Amino acid sequence: MPQDADPSRLPREVRAELRSLSPEGAEFVSKHLVAAGDLVDTDPALALRHAQAAKRRGSRLPLVREALAETAYAADEYAIALNEYRALRRMTGDSAYLPVMADCERALGRPEEALRLVKEAKLVDMTQRTRVELVIIEAGAREDLKQAKEGLRILKVALGHAGRDIPHEAHARLAYSYAAMLLRNGQEEAAREWFVTADGLDVARELDAEDQIELLDGVDFVFDFDDEDESDEDESDEDESDEDEDSEPSVDDEPADEDGEDHDQPHEDDTEGLTPEVVTSEVVPEGQEALLNEAGEADDSAEAEEKERND
Repeated sequence: MPQDADPSRLPREVRAELRSLSPEGAEFVSKHLVAAGDLVDTDPALALRHAQAAKRRGSRLPLVREALAETAYAADEYAIALNEYRALRRMTGDSAYLPVMADCERALGRPEEALRLVKEAKLVDMTQRTRVELVIIEAGAREDLKQAKEGLRILKVALGHAGRDIPHEAHARLAYSYAAMLLRNGQEEAAREWFVTADGLDVARELDAEDQIELLDGVDFVFDFDDEDESDEDESDEDESDEDEDSEPSVDDEPADEDGEDHDQPHEDDTEGLTPEVVTSEVVPEGQEALLNEAGEADDSAEAEEKERND
């Protein structure tokens, strides 16, 4: 188990819900949930594996299904995320998942289904932040359907109705989405104005509006390599001087291989032929692999017990 996979780090209400499991199962699930939460921002693919392991023992718990849905969404596994959000909605009766379900449909190339969920979500009470996300998803789905003009209209109307009660980050997201769609449709000047608006609203600096403005302004980053070239020349002169003063061979003077290659350096094709499983196992942090292996062993043990009962 990872050293920092401490179940006590979970919120009290989560630990309370886990008490419906056996003590062993609760510990197993909680440690995988902690690991998934720690990794979701830095390694969402590995976080997803931990969430999937937690589901094997806690599939009936909404909090486990939500963790799996969120990690799958973060890992761009939209089909998995959509299935889990659907299950969550059935389990809880909560329609708050409709916007993210619509976004998953968009990501899976089904804008018509996304719009159907958007229409359903509009009938539900939602926070201002969630309603803004719903508008962005609806506009994007229209653009996916080659209806960019309608998508721009939807965003423009929403911006016109955005009052002081809307959170800054949601307002910034709305302005940024409008600017980005304007830019994609060839309206650079208007896009720049709205990127400036989004940048001013983005207090938390979560968006790259400033970078977009610089790109539109044609800002180039110039690197001065003159100093580096001069430094290389100086080093070359020093090397020649050292060779004149010391004619004795050294380790550094040993000839390279006949093929002229430096075999100490990795080649670009070193990973060719490796399966995804092999590559994944090579980059799993120390301690995480043991946790995931334990999940597999637990599954094998459960299957063996089930087989004995059936016999």
